[in-house]
Amino acid sequence: MKKEIIEVPVLSPMMRELGVPCSSVTRANGFVFVAATPPVDMVTGKIVKGDIETQTEASLNAVKLCLAAAGCSFEDVVTLRIYAANVGHYDAINRVYKKHFPDNFPSRSFVPVSGWFMEFDIEIECMAVG
Repeated sequence: MKKEIIEVPVLSPMMRELGVPCSSVTRANGFVFVAATPPVDMVTGKIVKGDIETQTEASLNAVKLCLAAAGCSFEDVVTLRIYAANVGHYDAINRVYKKHFPDNFPSRSFVPVSGWFMEFDIEIECMAVG
């Protein structure tokens, strides 16, 4: 099966404009792969500022729309990886995460990144069946 690149409204054009050399969503062999997604307002295409809970909510909402572009939802997610600028954000991120994944949890990794250089504090990537 060939790789399919899935265009995500707002996010895909934003990534191209920023010169980021990746596709936001790809599909291959019955799986959908969502690239590490920052806290983006999916209406304006701007990075969402604010505390880590606000950023986590925005990042998860962006991931949700990425999945929807591929015909998937959070129910289809089999694994998820959270990259965070600060290990101290763990509890706050989990509070927001549990609203989107209240049960039937996918496997998950939490990766604190030292030397974080972005203007935001979180990115989330996942893989789903679809």
